[in-house]
Amino acid sequence: MKLFMLIAVIVCLVFGVAMLVVPYQTVSLYGTHLDVSGQFMARYFGSALLGLAAILYLGCSAKTFETMRKGGLFGLFVFGITGLIVSVWDVFAGTHNALVWLNVVIYAFFSVGFGYYYLKH
Repeated sequence: MKLFMLIAVIVCLVFGVAMLVVPYQTVSLYGTHLDVSGQFMARYFGSALLGLAAILYLGCSAKTFETMRKGGLFGLFVFGITGLIVSVWDVFAGTHNALVWLNVVIYAFFSVGFGYYYLKH
């Protein structure tokens, strides 16, 4: 199972970074082309993949439930922080309407909440 988890970590990490950094090029490998709004949607997906990679990596080596829970909280914190960065970038890019600020609020909430509980435990 550790080998499978390590492969999953690598896949999530590679695709997560690719979706965050070069979403247009990554998705174009599938024969699809993204406009600027679609690129931000891909970046949000990349954010989720990076959080999942962290959860998988820390979870596969966890020996106790407490260690697994702490790894999960860290992965969710990674998801929140990277999503917050993408959402703030999305606001300043000006590709969406004012409702995009809701994304900033949601990801800030996740970042603070998961960060707090990660540091608390």
